[in-house]
Amino acid sequence: MGKVLIIGAGGVGTVVVKKCAQLPEVFTDIMLASRTLSKVERIAQDTEKRFGVKIKTAQVDADNVQALVQLFNSFQPDLVINVALPYQDLPIMDACLEYGVHYLDTANYEPKEEAKFEYSWQWAYQDRFKQKGLMALLGCGFDPGATQAFTAHAAKHHFDEIHYLDIVDCNAGDHGKAFATNFNPEINIREITQKGKYWEGGQWIEIEPMSIHKPIDYPGIGPKESYLLFHEELESLVKHFPTIKRARFWMTFGQAYITHLQVLQNVGMTRIDPVRFQGQDIIPLEFLKAVLPAPDELGENYTGETSIGCQIKGIKDGKDKTYFVWNNCSHEAAYKETGAQGVSYTTGVPAMIGAALMLKGIWMKPGVYNVEQLDPDPFMDMMNKHGLPWHEKTGVDLPHEYPN
Repeated sequence: MGKVLIIGAGGVGTVVVKKCAQLPEVFTDIMLASRTLSKVERIAQDTEKRFGVKIKTAQVDADNVQALVQLFNSFQPDLVINVALPYQDLPIMDACLEYGVHYLDTANYEPKEEAKFEYSWQWAYQDRFKQKGLMALLGCGFDPGATQAFTAHAAKHHFDEIHYLDIVDCNAGDHGKAFATNFNPEINIREITQKGKYWEGGQWIEIEPMSIHKPIDYPGIGPKESYLLFHEELESLVKHFPTIKRARFWMTFGQAYITHLQVLQNVGMTRIDPVRFQGQDIIPLEFLKAVLPAPDELGENYTGETSIGCQIKGIKDGKDKTYFVWNNCSHEAAYKETGAQGVSYTTGVPAMIGAALMLKGIWMKPGVYNVEQLDPDPFMDMMNKHGLPWHEKTGVDLPHEYPN
């Protein structure tokens, strides 16, 4: 079907390469590129050993548009999958426009100097991609990504109007480390230390970081303390489903994690502004990232599972209806298949699925799109076939306060 270039050699990149390698009829030629060639080559060798598929490799600076265009000219991809850092979304999109190739990512752009998550920068590319006949698919991981497909599936098959949406994300795994983050530490810590916010009554309501929390019961796991955060798919979902009265995002954190994070914040280690040290400027959070375990090193002894889903209340045929759709993913099973832990797996598999649907022409139209704007059925069908089976319940008693 097409040649795919994957940029980024972390845990998610590892999963994307290995899932693409298992579909050679769709991904006819695969290249993996990153700033660090040794990481890329290690993943490529492991992929060939596991699946017998040869992966091309390249070194590239994803901040450098001309270096990217040069690489595109050499490999001539039909699709670029960006699983690098969110700061690099715009340079990669610029390079895709200049060369003329479709684009997919798993996380929205944010400027390096400010922990600010919003789609405005990428939505602004709509006309340029449309005019070039190119497609950009934004946020095609799990959350964002699969959670938006879940919501679109609910809207298509279960509701006339969605009124209340709670995205609930639990990682009940244990990696045995005192403190480690399941995806890029820099991005993870920036995300949870900024102010939280949720959508209600047609506006965003801002709260202090981690100030609203409560136990939520997760399937097969049980009650886990869950914290209200802002997450990027909320911005997109309330735009594309205007009947939503309230939308919130909840994520679990253990007490030890919270304590470590509070101490690091108190001593200034989560700062993203430069600090002068021994004659040079360093960013404390970037230094912290360097000393913490890398997410792609956590998989080997990781036990337990993740549970991510959407709890929805709305109207069907004039009556109130509740609906819950979710996936549970085993860290051990993910590691056995790909050599990566479950959080990387749940992000990487949807990226492969979105890419496959684009290359097959099922999800292909010029412009910039979020996942919920596309037909959820083929995506959810592929989730069941490629390692992320989903489950659903209707008429469930949801553990949230819903106004009458």
